[in-house]
Amino acid sequence: MKFQPVSHSWVALHPKPQGVIQFVGGAFFGTFWPMFFYRSLLQRLFEDRYTIVILPFNFTFNHYAESGFLIREQYEIMPELVRRAIFAKYDYQVYLSDQNFGWVGHSIGCKYIALLEAFSALPIIGKPSDPNFSHRIEEFRKFIESIVRSTTTKTASQLKIDSKIESIFTDLLILINDLEIKRKEALRLIKYYIKKESNFKELKDDIEISSIFIKNQPSLLLAPVNTGLDSAIPQPLASIVINLGLNVKPTPKETYALIKYGDLFNLLGLNSFQTDKLALSTVQWFENDFKKPPEGFKEDLKGGHLRPLGIQLGNFAINFPDFKDNIPLIEPIQKRNKEFESPVRELFQRLEQKQANGQRK
Repeated sequence: MKFQPVSHSWVALHPKPQGVIQFVGGAFFGTFWPMFFYRSLLQRLFEDRYTIVILPFNFTFNHYAESGFLIREQYEIMPELVRRAIFAKYDYQVYLSDQNFGWVGHSIGCKYIALLEAFSALPIIGKPSDPNFSHRIEEFRKFIESIVRSTTTKTASQLKIDSKIESIFTDLLILINDLEIKRKEALRLIKYYIKKESNFKELKDDIEISSIFIKNQPSLLLAPVNTGLDSAIPQPLASIVINLGLNVKPTPKETYALIKYGDLFNLLGLNSFQTDKLALSTVQWFENDFKKPPEGFKEDLKGGHLRPLGIQLGNFAINFPDFKDNIPLIEPIQKRNKEFESPVRELFQRLEQKQANGQRK
């Protein structure tokens, strides 16, 4: 498993891939050297014949913008996977359909994946030349307005509410238009690379990019976290900063509203950890309020919030144990694989089987 830079990401190309896993790590670990901190888990997934794409992200309060960056990366990377596979004489068929792409996230990385899933439920807008374009734009605005009003305090001024609606509406509209352009460019480049490989003979391979977001793509969340500044900055400083108008966008409440309103996530798997307090409230919301994932697609594993982190050295793994999680600093790789990687891999494979059976998001 050798990672190479592609666009803003890192890719380990498998010679005979059965799919693509796009990985988004936690804060700090997912930004700086994720291929090092998550090495043990990624190695096991690679051995299951997945091409691995690590999508780093910046530390920012604007999670709308960062999730938009991640989905733009998918369209930048898809043609490159085809081109590099052809050059290396690897199989490239799985890269011709976005249905062969899936997501695995850890901690705050799960929030970005969840936002992309929620965006998959946005009303289809189409082109300005379409007869129903104006009506669809109005539906789109009403969708945003319903989210904002359902999560805004009663004391908020109408001016503040209208400003927030317009800001989110504009940002998402720009993102959607940009993604449509990137989708067409990805299709063009993939066709070009395949035709070039076959000496410009007739293109026989079907290319499918069915959604500008991640609808119908499996998502596995490891210790998902949906929190605001109140969990990142100690009180009372957090309250002061929030009262000044600075907070993550969307807030935890808005994120939950987006997820619930879209009501997708039918290809969702979730791994929680027994001593993990940081992800506890988010995991409970998925189980009790959203009532997903269904039975059999959520597993409680041994360890704490940092359990997914691990570096393999020979027959041993170096862990990043939380206090009181009973996970040793160094453990045999077979033991770690049995208690952590194997359940994660099996759950992701069940999600793919569910997808193959036609149970779409």
